[in-house]
Amino acid sequence: MQLKGFLTKREKQIFKLLVQNENTEDIAAYLNISSKTVRNHISNVIQKLGVRSRSQAILELIRMNEISLK
Repeated sequence: MQLKGFLTKREKQIFKLLVQNENTEDIAAYLNISSKTVRNHISNVIQKLGVRSRSQAILELIRMNEISLK
């Protein structure tokens, strides 16, 4: 699996905000997109990674150096 560049720019934005404990509605408002679009991006990443939850996706993305806790 490719390490860098695995996420799209938007997916990375969303997961960085999730790590900062933002919820779906706040992320949608911040990025000026619908909450459904945010959920779709999250679902796409979960599917790409083959995991079952947002939490697992975050852990895997940190492990892959795609996002960080900072």
